[in-house]
Amino acid sequence: MDGSGRVIWITGLSGAGKSTVAGAIGSIMRARRVHAILLDGDELRTVFRSGGGEPIGYDHLGRLSLAMQYSRLCGVLARQGVTVIIATVSLFHEVHDWNRENLPGYCEVLIDVPTEVLEARDPKGLYRQYRTGTLTHMPGLDMSPEFPRHPDVHYQFREGHEAADTVAFVMDAIDASYLARRNAE
Repeated sequence: MDGSGRVIWITGLSGAGKSTVAGAIGSIMRARRVHAILLDGDELRTVFRSGGGEPIGYDHLGRLSLAMQYSRLCGVLARQGVTVIIATVSLFHEVHDWNRENLPGYCEVLIDVPTEVLEARDPKGLYRQYRTGTLTHMPGLDMSPEFPRHPDVHYQFREGHEAADTVAFVMDAIDASYLARRNAE
């Protein structure tokens, strides 16, 4: 690499395990003495608010606007030599394409878990709220997600896999992607 950091963009539907995987990868990177930071979409949502201080909506436009802000923040940090690991739904082709064109060392990771498994997990109660009619604008249910067309890493749910198995698969694939990119330079 040219001294720039890189961005590891972990995406998938709500409840897929993005934050868990991102946190574990951050720990691995720091153990390797890599200057890495973790950004979580849920936490970032509270930081980026509309001009009046109101939360940005969960509709298509609100989600897209936030995703682009996340992308730009990742770019600012990565260009300062930081490895940014971000866990975010942000399922828009426009965002993925922009990231690939503009973010240094961009590595796109899709955590792909079937909706029925996500609904059974439902760690934040979002799927239950959607099913009872108290929540709308849920990617994968009433909003069509745009899954990455060509993710660098595609983890597909495997029955019986524990979080550690997922992390190991994703970390190995990130390492392989990084080495392939370095060898191509």
